[in-house]
Amino acid sequence: MFDVLYLAFSAVAWAIVGYKARAWFRDRGNTDLGLTALMTSGVPIVFLFSAPSVYRAFDRLTGVANLAMVFLYSAVVLFASGASVLLLRWTSRGDEAAHARAAARSRWAVGVLAVTWATAIVCFAVGRPDDVEHPRDFSTAYANAPGVVAFLVLYLAIFGTSLAGLGTLCPRYAAQLGRSWLAKGLRTLAAGCWLGLVYCACKLAGFVLTWAGHDVYWLSNGVAPMSASVAALLVLLGFSLPAVGPRAAAWRRLRRLGPLWREVTAHAPEVTIGESRWTNRWPFADLEWRANRQMAEIRDIQRGVRRHVEPAALEIARRKAEEAFLDEHRLAAVVEAAALRRGLANQQTGHVPTPHADSVVMTVSADPAEEHEHLARVADVYHDPMVDAVLAELREASAARRP
Repeated sequence: MFDVLYLAFSAVAWAIVGYKARAWFRDRGNTDLGLTALMTSGVPIVFLFSAPSVYRAFDRLTGVANLAMVFLYSAVVLFASGASVLLLRWTSRGDEAAHARAAARSRWAVGVLAVTWATAIVCFAVGRPDDVEHPRDFSTAYANAPGVVAFLVLYLAIFGTSLAGLGTLCPRYAAQLGRSWLAKGLRTLAAGCWLGLVYCACKLAGFVLTWAGHDVYWLSNGVAPMSASVAALLVLLGFSLPAVGPRAAAWRRLRRLGPLWREVTAHAPEVTIGESRWTNRWPFADLEWRANRQMAEIRDIQRGVRRHVEPAALEIARRKAEEAFLDEHRLAAVVEAAALRRGLANQQTGHVPTPHADSVVMTVSADPAEEHEHLARVADVYHDPMVDAVLAELREASAARRP
């Protein structure tokens, strides 16, 4: 069971790391992104070596029992080192002098971590008392071996310090970013860091209780590794959300805008532009570009049919929406949908009312994301019975005015 669980976690983590690495390859000048890709690469390695079968196979291959634990924890230290450098870079924004100080502090921090971890590895080599493999109970099996305890305490000190730093700094930055995907990612990352500190606390409590003669196998080898696994996934998710979130939102907008876009552009195919060369090969290619393009083309058609829309179309739609006690967002969507349908219908017959509507676009916000959501609501109500009722009343009024 543990093999399947940890290997599945590793596969998910490798996919996320690959996504981050791909983003960095496309933006080589982004040092923070490259550092993120490097530090997160330690997470899938941790999951890989946590699988008991992989752990034992590695030890058989090298001929050194429990050497896999050193590689596993070294991957964690890689993450901790990257986190420390990232923290120093985030807290040293400013002029060239600030960048120089951050670079110097980063080199110093990496040097200290390297010396500390080298010392921990020496402690492991000196203090390992036997050749029995312990993929799941290493910390409790060697709780009375001073060298191994020193190795584990130094590892927990490095890991815990980096987690505490990230966990403290991320919410502070997120509070300055509003409701953006970056803010959500930072908060998720912070949650992963604090859960990782639970892992550190469980391990330390396990040492103390074992020294006191109490067997707490469930705490050190049950609660601790599972909390670390969930924490690692949260950390990876936090790093990925700023990139994945907007694309997921764009995909949802595409699905909601698609029917409206296809219907209205059928009346004016000249406003559309060609798809990206990747779109037909991979449905998730250029999601944000495609969503933005669809919105722009729908807006172009709306502006083109404005002179075919009577002011009464907007007034009747607003009145019916108010009578139905719709909230302001749905009211605006109903009015815009009715105006668009009426404009397209009049355009097909060549009817140009006098006077015509000043505008058929109900701007709800200066925020592009909120405008996208508003247009998606227009798509949702485009064939709503209330909009049908507005058009029916307009047709009856038009028929009554004919001689």
